[in-house]
Amino acid sequence: MKELLDFYLRLAHNNNKPWFDAHRDEYEMSKKKLAAFAEEFISGIAEFDPRCKNLQVKDCTYRINRDIRFSADKRPYKDWHGVYVCPRGKKSGMAGYYIHFEPVSDLYFVCGGLYNPTKEVLQSVREHIMLDPEGFHKAVQSCGNDFHLNWDGALKRMPKGYDENDPHSEYYRLKSYEVYKSLTEKEVLSKDLIKNAISHLKHCYEFNELLNNCVEYANDIDD
Repeated sequence: MKELLDFYLRLAHNNNKPWFDAHRDEYEMSKKKLAAFAEEFISGIAEFDPRCKNLQVKDCTYRINRDIRFSADKRPYKDWHGVYVCPRGKKSGMAGYYIHFEPVSDLYFVCGGLYNPTKEVLQSVREHIMLDPEGFHKAVQSCGNDFHLNWDGALKRMPKGYDENDPHSEYYRLKSYEVYKSLTEKEVLSKDLIKNAISHLKHCYEFNELLNNCVEYANDIDD
């Protein structure tokens, strides 16, 4: 893992095509290391979440090239890497398990849940909260004290059609349903990183299962 972090740290300080081309061999080596890591990570997740069986590395990892077509930030490459394991792969729109490495910002974490759902899925989750607020709260709590809901981007006001007097109505304001646990660089460099990350993320299974039921309900209605 240290070689991966070192490469992405140097890339962050030399984020241009000439440097990347001159260090392409290092990138190809880092890509192989990331694939090996992702394969083991996927296998570990699938042991406790059967929805995630039979995924391939390409289903759970990201291209290094940034989409800069509509961005003021013209840096061509991502200076972070991560692995997102969820049913039917990263483009499915389903809740899953994520691990993130961003050495230039000293940002490392594991995450469970649902990122940036469609309006139909968001409505489905909110309706579930309305119908079973205690069940939803219990699922959030089941992730454990080490995980914290991400309130970044949450609405400041109650969304239209939802009552602030409902039990656990604060959850209506969320636009993504994610729980995070920070990691230290020391934890990331540990030989037990994958084992420990899986152990943490296993606690997110109940939360993800509830969210994925909401995703499937929304998609069934949409179909």
